[in-house]
Amino acid sequence: MGTEKVEDPARGGAENPREAGEVKISRPGYLSLYQNGELSKRTDALWKKLECCDICPHKCSVNRLKDEKGICKTGKKAKVSSFGPHFGEESPLVGRHGSGTIFLTHCNLYCIFCQNYDISHLGEGYLVDEEGIGEMMLSLQNMGCHNINFVTPTHVIPQIVKALSFTIEKGLTIPLVYNSGGYDSVSTLALLDGIFDIYMPDFKYSDDRIAQKYCNASDYSEKTKQAIKTMHQQVGDLILDEKGIAKRGLIIRHPALPENLAGTYEVMKFIAEEISKNSYVNLMDQYRPCYKANDFPPLDRRITQDEFVQTIKIVRSFGIKRLDGLEHFL
Repeated sequence: MGTEKVEDPARGGAENPREAGEVKISRPGYLSLYQNGELSKRTDALWKKLECCDICPHKCSVNRLKDEKGICKTGKKAKVSSFGPHFGEESPLVGRHGSGTIFLTHCNLYCIFCQNYDISHLGEGYLVDEEGIGEMMLSLQNMGCHNINFVTPTHVIPQIVKALSFTIEKGLTIPLVYNSGGYDSVSTLALLDGIFDIYMPDFKYSDDRIAQKYCNASDYSEKTKQAIKTMHQQVGDLILDEKGIAKRGLIIRHPALPENLAGTYEVMKFIAEEISKNSYVNLMDQYRPCYKANDFPPLDRRITQDEFVQTIKIVRSFGIKRLDGLEHFL
């Protein structure tokens, strides 16, 4: 996969990492944003968006500061299902000590086959304030985790960013991972520039008709393309340190589905032609029927090995070679 080094990526003076050349990654970008006062401004701007919520493309326009709730079923406070070191994530995130995951409750997508439906659909979890989120982050760092990995953060990103200043004051220094379903707003992502060092969006479907049927997002493909382009503009291709640990960049997840419902050809064409052939892609083969999937054939079965091998061939046909954990298939 190779390694590359870049300097501090925070905006307001830092070089673009894709133009910086072989210079050392010193620290996460959010530290510089905190020091120059920009993080406080971003926090205020994100919090303001909650008054007439347009955090994600759904633009529900509810006042979440008054605990009004839209599609994500979340008011002023974030809700957390669990947190801890996770060893089932992509290898550059896991390393030796694990990725420090915080599983946020609820979601702005409601996929009918969600494997975490008890969290995303049923709301399993507990309310936390920003100081509580910060304490979780510090706890994960103290456990030796290589990063803080926010799982499904889209709908509670103002609360996460507000927690960050408190956490920095207490000594947070490891990269942050934005691990989303891909249905993200460009205007919100613009306020995260320099805060998240690693973006890890899904690209679930290339056909919006499929997306509407299975996750109630009729513009999923276009919004996800815009979001991934914005993420890549901010952080570039994935950069690893000398130990193979992710320090900065983009990881794209593409869950393979039965009968190619995910539209792998179109997704990989977009990545190769509009993002980068050097993109780090996790082509995921672990689909299994969950939640309401049994009512929606062919999602009522796992993908076959032949189907998955075909998706790998599609990916490689576009010259994309940085594939996570697929050595046994190649």
